[in-house]
Amino acid sequence: MKPVKTLLASIIIGSLTTISLPTFATAPDDLAFKVSDKPLTLDIHFHTKKYVYDNEWPVEKEAARLTNVHLNNVASMATTKSEESFNLLIASGDLPDVVGGSAIRDNVNRYGPEGAFIPMNDLIDKYAPHIKAFFDKNPEIRSSILAADGNIYYIPYLPDGKFGRGYFIRKDWLNKLNLEVPNTIDELHDVLVAFRDNDPNGNGEKDEVPLFMRNWEELIRMVTLWGGRMSGSDMFHDFYVDKGTMAHGYVGAGYKEGIKNLAKWYKEGLIDAEVFTRGSRSREYLLSNNLGGMTHDWFASTAGYNDSLAKTVPGFQFRAMLPPISTNGKRVEEHRRAKVKVEGWSMSFNNKNPIETMKYFDFYFTEEGRRLANFGIEGVNYDMIDGKPIFKKEMLEKDTPLNAQLWEIGSQIPRGFYQDHAYELQWSNKFALEGVNMYDKEETANGLLVEPFLGVALNEKEKATFDKNWATIRDYMLEMQQAWILGSRDIDADWDSYMAQVERMGYSDVLKVMQSAYDRAYK
Repeated sequence: MKPVKTLLASIIIGSLTTISLPTFATAPDDLAFKVSDKPLTLDIHFHTKKYVYDNEWPVEKEAARLTNVHLNNVASMATTKSEESFNLLIASGDLPDVVGGSAIRDNVNRYGPEGAFIPMNDLIDKYAPHIKAFFDKNPEIRSSILAADGNIYYIPYLPDGKFGRGYFIRKDWLNKLNLEVPNTIDELHDVLVAFRDNDPNGNGEKDEVPLFMRNWEELIRMVTLWGGRMSGSDMFHDFYVDKGTMAHGYVGAGYKEGIKNLAKWYKEGLIDAEVFTRGSRSREYLLSNNLGGMTHDWFASTAGYNDSLAKTVPGFQFRAMLPPISTNGKRVEEHRRAKVKVEGWSMSFNNKNPIETMKYFDFYFTEEGRRLANFGIEGVNYDMIDGKPIFKKEMLEKDTPLNAQLWEIGSQIPRGFYQDHAYELQWSNKFALEGVNMYDKEETANGLLVEPFLGVALNEKEKATFDKNWATIRDYMLEMQQAWILGSRDIDADWDSYMAQVERMGYSDVLKVMQSAYDRAYK
């Protein structure tokens, strides 16, 4: 008797309620994912700051059932620092078949050319048709992961979607003060002044914090309103590419003008006085206490306060708004979801089964493997409804955040896979979705995003120049940046000496090696 896959579902689409019987046997088409005739076990060192690879993850077991390849964890949580964990591993010389998790790209691109990791260019071409198709469609991503010798040493974690963060403003405060959503920089300034002076929280005290940020970098990102740039890669923060030429955000005329105006707003009391020190708790504290007026933050989590504070802050409305029109007459949202991350996985020189490993990596780029990596197991964590994976109602209604539930089963971990943004949209509330849709429409109609710099791999000589100079240059830039914002120094008075000092510290040398690496990878 042939294996039969039995599935019975009763679906109520409106409530996303499903009743499913589990799969009892392997379907014939499941055999298409087998990469080895005999069961194959590959040792893996997979480390993140929160967890290591777990042999008992349901997703691992399902992948093993489908592919006949089982991954066996050899990493430990003796340290929560992935860089330290990798350094201990490489120092031992005893590398397992697969090395993955955090701190991968820069390390494998450094040690791969020395022979520690297997180049995958030919393996991808011959044995990974789905990965190859992805890179053919996205050549800039392929370029971004190349090592200095032109080889691919890791398969990256690839986020999906465009917009991750946006501006949010207290719509209830605007309504109370008879104000409109600000459309220009001047209108934004006037709204923040009104938030400061006109007691929108109604407690009779001048305690409102008109503009706040959980991360001070989000404040500096606002230099885009005055023509500045801040976009950067995971490794090379705040570098960007302008028509094929490398540049850095902290030296441009738009940056100077932006910092000058942000310093003015800070002096006027429009920006949180503790913006550099309050940290990640600022959003929770300022919104819960009805003090915060506006921010720039993640759509999903920020919009969630409309639900969580509905009972404790009467009339609370924290809604997304488009970026105000900048001085160049255009709206700009510089933050976008990364196209490629430094996380992923690779093959070490000890791997005796590179073909099977490559086919296993490719499995997660198939439709079935991608669903497994994003949503978990069909019939257990999600059901297919109208051709789309929809999470079970019980998962969406649990107190535990959905992404945390998925980590617990081995989904949405930073293996080499292509994320599906639909997973996040399902646990985003209507206000988050309204914000994302608003930004999407503006992007389609007028353009909103700026293209991010995806990063480069430096060769040994370039890296020596970069490491020698950049850390001290950036420390100096950040020191001056904070001094200008807080008002202890004046950017107009300092600018010429600042630029001269940056140059003396080796800025042009750093830019030169960055340009060399960029030209090698992308041109």
